Amino acid sequence: MKNLCLFSLLFLLSCKQSVDTIDIPTIKSSTAKITGRISSPNDTNKDSIFVTIGVQHPISGEYVKYNAFVDRSGKFSIDVDVETDISMMGLYTSLKPYKSLLVKLTSGGVTNIDIAYNSDFDFKNIDVTPAGLTQNDMTRSLEVINKMIDYRSGRKTEPLYNKSPDVFLNHAKTSVTERLEVLNSDALISKELKGILSKDFRLFTYVGFVFDYEKYMKLNYRNVTQDQINEPAIQKIDRSYYRFLKDFNLNDPQYLNCYSFIEAQKKILQNETIGLPEIGENDIPSWLAKVKTILSDLVGFEDGQYYDILAANAYGRQLTEEVRPLSEKQKQYIAAYWKNGEIAKILFRKNQQVAELDKFKSPVVINDISSVSDDKVIETIVAKHKGKVVFIDLWATWCGPCLDAMTEFRSTKAKFHGKDIAFVYLTNGSSPRKLWEEKIKGIGSEHYYLTGAQWEYIMNHFEFEYIPSYLLYNKEGALINKVTAFPGNEKVKEMINDLL
Repeated sequence: MKNLCLFSLLFLLSCKQSVDTIDIPTIKSSTAKITGRISSPNDTNKDSIFVTIGVQHPISGEYVKYNAFVDRSGKFSIDVDVETDISMMGLYTSLKPYKSLLVKLTSGGVTNIDIAYNSDFDFKNIDVTPAGLTQNDMTRSLEVINKMIDYRSGRKTEPLYNKSPDVFLNHAKTSVTERLEVLNSDALISKELKGILSKDFRLFTYVGFVFDYEKYMKLNYRNVTQDQINEPAIQKIDRSYYRFLKDFNLNDPQYLNCYSFIEAQKKILQNETIGLPEIGENDIPSWLAKVKTILSDLVGFEDGQYYDILAANAYGRQLTEEVRPLSEKQKQYIAAYWKNGEIAKILFRKNQQVAELDKFKSPVVINDISSVSDDKVIETIVAKHKGKVVFIDLWATWCGPCLDAMTEFRSTKAKFHGKDIAFVYLTNGSSPRKLWEEKIKGIGSEHYYLTGAQWEYIMNHFEFEYIPSYLLYNKEGALINKVTAFPGNEKVKEMINDLL
């Protein structure tokens, strides 16, 4: 899981930098194209190489993956939606998935990248046109981020659960500063990119640990005391705890191309202690007035582009997480506030995509199976769908790869609408109930919230060590396949079609 987190941070880091200066991004609804050629020793796996790129959408508030197969000559081409005039994307190939590159895209432009691997499948040569980042900036980020996350001060784990929140905030600030010294001492990454990676890593760390005070205090208690049963008495925090947001200067436009900014916005919009209202059917000026009353003291400013982005992200939650199109009233408010501006164009483009998916989304059905014995859970679920193919997804709200896989699979899943297949999703108490109820709105289909014992039995019985994991049953109720880690749209589609 640590490796997945490391890779995700590198792959999703999208802060921009050129060889000579740092580009300041501006909001732009557009597309970009990336082309290139992949070559490997003796044309290894020539018929099955694919390229994956990830582009963050800071206005609609999501991270989008695009995949393309490489043809027999080694060439590939991918068209992507972008939301800024200059975007940085993460790129990797199936030849070595954990060797990622940062590559700059230009709105309306074409970026060509030719990659040659050596016999160890390390990068032998990378040629990018037009030039943007230095070779070291493109290739070394993962190694340095790995070192920052793995950094240990040599001190014993400090008990924080029984101290004030201020002590924890000071601890977090010191810890991040120490880890950033690893980046600052690197002699090969450019000064410009160091500044951007520093900004993103700080926000990444706070999003992962500091935002959820109670969760981290429980983790600290277990690590210090080794008590895995009892729960500590944790001090309650109020809204003022989040005053650390002032340190980030969130009005800085460079955050538009930082993956961690997207995640931070979600945390801010959803945090119960901060307590921002949902945008819903409210007009934008009225909503922003309420938001500024709450947020301005925490972030340190009352005006700026940040608030417009936050409003767009509020609509983005509905579009990307619930997969629910905008209402007519919401469309009117967006058009009235942003008129024909770039934010309105982005939201309406995303709304059109969501409206297409919504036509094929099955309604959410929550099933209670808590009274069924542990060893009969899967049998009971499969029996309910007699005569259908059953695709079972074991996931959790905290599992990034699980959520990424669901997002990637949406359009493919829609193609099975009305066919003899049931999509079933299982989670357990590690997913907070309220958050689970929010997440499943965008998933649709059938859901089960299992007991701890039921979940443990299934994981052990099918020898699953990680999630996401999947079970596939044929129409006769026989288990045909079990898989850990999402195998990709094409593979899943092929497996299901074979059974249909």
